[in-house]
Amino acid sequence: MYLPPVIEHRDGRLGLLPTELPPLHPDHRQRLIALGARVRHDLEILVYPKDPWVLPRTDESGQHVFDVVIVGGGQCGLSTAFGLIRERVTNILVLDAAPQYKEGPWVTYSRMWTLRSPKHLTGPDLGIPSLAPRSWFEAMFGEDGWERLEKWPRHTWQSYLNWYRDVLALPVRNEARVTLLEQHGAIVRVDLANNEFVLARKVVLATGLEGIGDWNVPEVVRSSLQKTSWSLCSDDVDSLAWRGKRVAVLGAGATAWDRAADLLELGTTSLTLYMRRAQVLTANPFRYLEMAGYLRHYQSMDDADKWRWIRTILSFGQPPTQDGVDRCAAFDNFSLHTGVSWTSLNETEAGIEVTATDGTVGIFDHLFIGCGFSMDPSNRPELGRFSDNILTWGEVYPAPAEYPDPWLASYPYLDSSLRFRERTAGATPIFANVFCFNYGTLVSNAHSGASLSGILYGIQPLIHGVTYALWQEDEPVHFAKTLAWDSLDTDPAALAKRLRRHFL
Repeated sequence: MYLPPVIEHRDGRLGLLPTELPPLHPDHRQRLIALGARVRHDLEILVYPKDPWVLPRTDESGQHVFDVVIVGGGQCGLSTAFGLIRERVTNILVLDAAPQYKEGPWVTYSRMWTLRSPKHLTGPDLGIPSLAPRSWFEAMFGEDGWERLEKWPRHTWQSYLNWYRDVLALPVRNEARVTLLEQHGAIVRVDLANNEFVLARKVVLATGLEGIGDWNVPEVVRSSLQKTSWSLCSDDVDSLAWRGKRVAVLGAGATAWDRAADLLELGTTSLTLYMRRAQVLTANPFRYLEMAGYLRHYQSMDDADKWRWIRTILSFGQPPTQDGVDRCAAFDNFSLHTGVSWTSLNETEAGIEVTATDGTVGIFDHLFIGCGFSMDPSNRPELGRFSDNILTWGEVYPAPAEYPDPWLASYPYLDSSLRFRERTAGATPIFANVFCFNYGTLVSNAHSGASLSGILYGIQPLIHGVTYALWQEDEPVHFAKTLAWDSLDTDPAALAKRLRRHFL
């Protein structure tokens, strides 16, 4: 399971090809076993405080209640599970809708060759060297292999996450799609698509980029075309299906470019990428901000500074990867149409007629949409019932004239523990028990909720918040037990013959 697969349809691809991985170390199996033993030894060294402290619960019928249920088994969900276990919160469950080892984007809809983050990044390891990505890679490919690596291939990164999940024995339940959260007394009921449910004291939503809304589809697409005429760039579909077809892509982000490259390499007849910007972005300021000062202390800044920072960063936009640009540029049948969007779409006998804002018309067999995602929790089944009471940044912070941004204003205004705040106090008591660790954290907690670069620091307020909430509920019982504590720690029997009594 940890041997990284080759890129899909590698032998049949046109254009450029990704750099080959270094060869596996001859003893990689034994080295991986040894690394697993090292992980367990490292965690045993750090075992203090050792005893579990969260008091077990059942509901009125005697059904088991998990202390924490984590929705989402990708890199953020797995990291959350490990962070809680390190705090001796072990009665947890991770739920993910995907099959085992297909959580997240890396081996599903992602079409990039490599992660864009630097290869030496850390995060899921939470500071344990034996769990770090580099440790796994060196066990598999050797120390020389690490030196040869430029960036992580996405399949290889997923293989690391699979190993991480298994070596830590994290309790993940796959093919478990959450459909509803409901508060029942002090317990949250988590409904699943198969009509089952689990119970939890606290719930963490580690649901990725679209976890507080949905992928954005322009109204002109929704209202003009049958669903069979278009796909999202983030759909888990095989680009080979459009070999010999004319394709248009709308969007300028990395996902749009990577999908375009994948389609070209697998044989589309022609591909046009439409983008609103007048030119391709070139600078990525977040590369500069991959520093401990920003990543650790963003959350501690006041609202005005948070807004100023995140608004400025996003105003730059994020450029496509260099690989994505180079892969598309290698094809003569690729064209880039800048400075436009689509004004009308019509399905004709010749194909889908696309009219752009500059008046040009193109005919295509299929459209791919890569227009980012929305901040609309009503689109999420687990949030929809109480989405209208989620307080947003726009309702709390009046953006200054020099930094307006309606989109950022729609982000949830989270508390310091990453819980939703209420518009109407007391209307949604479930908010005391639901924590947000998806991209909805962006304005409140920087890039922690779906950004690999931010996990190491961004997860800390989450873990503190969840464990503190559990402690607050259990503290009276622990205090009573402390008052009644009489376990023998020192036996004075040896002093019986030395005891001098004072008589009045």
